[in-house]
Amino acid sequence: MTAIGFSAPHYQASEIGLAVLRDGGSAIDAMVAAAAAISVLYPHMNSLAGDGFWLIHKPGEAPRAIDACGPAAGLASIEWYQYQRQTTIPGRGPLAALTVCGTLGGWQRARDIAAETQANIPLPELLAPAISLAKHGIRVTDSLAAASHKVMMEMARLDEFQRVFAPGNQLLEAGQTFTNPDLGDFIEQLAHAGLDDFYRGALANDIARALTAAGSPLRLDDLQAYRAREVAPLSVATRLGQCFNLPAPTQGLASLLILAIYDRLFQPGWDESVRIHALIEATKQAFLVRDREVLDPRRLSERWPELLSDSHVEQLAGQVGLQALPWPQPAAPGDTVWMGCVDKNGVMVSFIQSIYWEFGSGVVIPEMGLIWNNRGVSFSLDPQHPNALAPGYKPFHTLNPAMMLLNDGRRISYGTMGGEGQPQTQAALLTRYLYDGLSLEQAISRGRWLLGRTWGDNNHDLKMEQDLVDILGDSLSARGHMIKPVPAHSELMGHAGAVVHTADGRVAAASDPRSNGAGLVGEAVGVAG
Repeated sequence: MTAIGFSAPHYQASEIGLAVLRDGGSAIDAMVAAAAAISVLYPHMNSLAGDGFWLIHKPGEAPRAIDACGPAAGLASIEWYQYQRQTTIPGRGPLAALTVCGTLGGWQRARDIAAETQANIPLPELLAPAISLAKHGIRVTDSLAAASHKVMMEMARLDEFQRVFAPGNQLLEAGQTFTNPDLGDFIEQLAHAGLDDFYRGALANDIARALTAAGSPLRLDDLQAYRAREVAPLSVATRLGQCFNLPAPTQGLASLLILAIYDRLFQPGWDESVRIHALIEATKQAFLVRDREVLDPRRLSERWPELLSDSHVEQLAGQVGLQALPWPQPAAPGDTVWMGCVDKNGVMVSFIQSIYWEFGSGVVIPEMGLIWNNRGVSFSLDPQHPNALAPGYKPFHTLNPAMMLLNDGRRISYGTMGGEGQPQTQAALLTRYLYDGLSLEQAISRGRWLLGRTWGDNNHDLKMEQDLVDILGDSLSARGHMIKPVPAHSELMGHAGAVVHTADGRVAAASDPRSNGAGLVGEAVGVAG
């Protein structure tokens, strides 16, 4: 197998990942290089002080999953926050920086898996592009500029954030060059000392001191105790093949339920309005289950093993009617990057990393240019809440990378950013490609919808891009859907992407026109490893 492919929401990350693949590097090597680069290119959406999840498939083996999300700090109890005179967890600032970040631990666990069959490319080589981007500068995208303008009032009292992301007290503007040399130095230290230095080395000591000084509950012990875990992926069968995703605390359950419900309902004669209605209603059923059931793995109910069973899927499908179920339900926002690839040996990766809201907590570690996530705001300070804050527990995650192994031998790595939109966009992409027969590019670019909240938006309504409203708005409204039009190709709809590998070794890759991304394909010519 020599065909290779890479998809990322920023074209430079795709180019960096494809270059590793072309030189013979593994899919995991390529993903680490691209993940480091995109943390520099898209700092508003992800950081090396965020969380991540992996799906890895080696031909002939079962897919493997990595949970690289961090737990709440040992001090992060409801009582501790009450002592800080908090009734809710703040969205920004040091009290929002309460969970260990797992991204780098996930990279290490993935590299351990890769090393089972192929020698890893040394970290200094993989991280060199990210170091160069941080030190020499990136071109500020429209997305980064808009996010920086949006959050500046919230971040006004965070001096280090202002120093790094508003240099000279100027907001970032599209097209300008932005440098973060401190982040370049940090990544350079990782390259030479190893990823473990972040948790149990000199970097860990410096990070812990900085977080303590800022007022975060995180301490050195929290970093030292962290290791990413390999977990059993969730899966569900459809008429076309087996779908895979991540277990709790992610919403991977919801992503699989939408696909399974739709597969039970789908009839080839449906027109597009009926197909979209069925997907929206399947989403509602899946979200109702998700909101009851997805918790820290230690809090799961006895119903968990049966939630993807045929009988439960049939029950949920039976609750989908010809008219729209009244909505909304409460939800949570999020910011993320998804990337996927396949290497010369057919190893396929679906990967996602995030800091949750735009720019996360806003806490930047001095002299590292490193912004900490705020995933812990998913916790509640109500002790009776299912996701009540407790030391060492994991918060609910919107993140969920997806993969499908088809009966005809094709394999698909796919995903998106976008909070509540992730399961919905995954379903739109996959069903359009597989059930409607659209090309990968058409399946991603065609007008989309989003029920509930997404990144940069707190409304629970049914958002739909104007080009789709023009075609189907009347028929969907007649079924009871309350539609809020948004501009065509709106970034609110997420940054989707996909990589397809066929049984005879051909590769296709596509990225969302709503992002700055690229889906690139080529052939491996090197012999790395």
